[in-house]
Amino acid sequence: MRLKSFYAKTMTEAMQLVREALGEDAIIIATREENGGKSVRVTAAIEDDMPAATARARAIAFEFGQELHGSVADEDDWLQYDDEIDENDSLAETIIDVMLSHGVPEEVLDQIVNCAEVLSVDEPSIAFVGALDSLFTYTPLPSVPYKKALMFVGTPGAGKTLVVAKQAARAVLDDLKVAVITTDVVRAGAIEQLQAFTKLLNIELKTARTAEDLKRQIASLRHMDQILIDTPGINPFATSDMTALARLIAVGDIEPVLTIAAAGDAIETGEMARIFSALGVKRMVATRLDIARRLGGLLCAAQQGGLSFADYSATTSVADGLEPLSPRKLASFFFPSGSDQKSARSEQSSQTSTSSHSRHKTTG
Repeated sequence: MRLKSFYAKTMTEAMQLVREALGEDAIIIATREENGGKSVRVTAAIEDDMPAATARARAIAFEFGQELHGSVADEDDWLQYDDEIDENDSLAETIIDVMLSHGVPEEVLDQIVNCAEVLSVDEPSIAFVGALDSLFTYTPLPSVPYKKALMFVGTPGAGKTLVVAKQAARAVLDDLKVAVITTDVVRAGAIEQLQAFTKLLNIELKTARTAEDLKRQIASLRHMDQILIDTPGINPFATSDMTALARLIAVGDIEPVLTIAAAGDAIETGEMARIFSALGVKRMVATRLDIARRLGGLLCAAQQGGLSFADYSATTSVADGLEPLSPRKLASFFFPSGSDQKSARSEQSSQTSTSSHSRHKTTG
């Protein structure tokens, strides 16, 4: 199989692109909105005589230090049909069990399973990496001079202040000139918390109480390599909060970056991501992965909001900083290696396995 993604303003236009590029036999693997609902992305698959899909799968397997067993079967090799069905069922069931244990919603689950099944890989963890790579995008935070000011936004307690401190520390270690501005001037202790970090980094903390203040601060700091902006936690379901945030984003050349706590309800997290994307958010930072045990919210946020995965934080230590969130790294939180994987699997009941298999058969 060969996978390809298509972008268009409407679903009708995207489907037309699929037909023109891949023909009528193309299989739709996944669809999702992009840019706050202003465009759509369709991922489709088509049988390919060239071994591109198999080569891609072998590359993924090689990264995991495993040999890929099995490939695209020959057309005349009909005697292996039953074995292939069994292998696909086993792969799908394993991935479904893992995702159900993480609270992944059915819509996202189906897309990942459908994509994993066409990658010509018989190892579930490797197929899962391939599906994450095909269905989602990954755009790490910059570690070089960046012309736009990075504004970290999110709900209360998401970890925005700590992310700002970690990004500032990374910039300092990369010998970049970095400036930090906070607009969180109402919450008790907010300025003092961030100031404790910036003092250690020998960075002067700027404050902005209004949109005009923020505009002036940014203009005065244009000589810096990176400008980082902390914001107060807001309620995405409150119009007044979103309006105030929109005014801050509109004052200059600012890129809003969503900060999401990993352990959140998947459906609610996806809905919040969709709301934030309407303000121009295109990528997100995942926090508190060290204490999260159900990560379905991250996948739902990326799918519902059309967001790219940027970096992740798995520690409260500023010195350890942020790490780019790649498909392989993201998959490792779902498929732990070694004893962790055995322990995770032992926690799954036979009832969950049976019900997940029934759901896949019904929806597939």
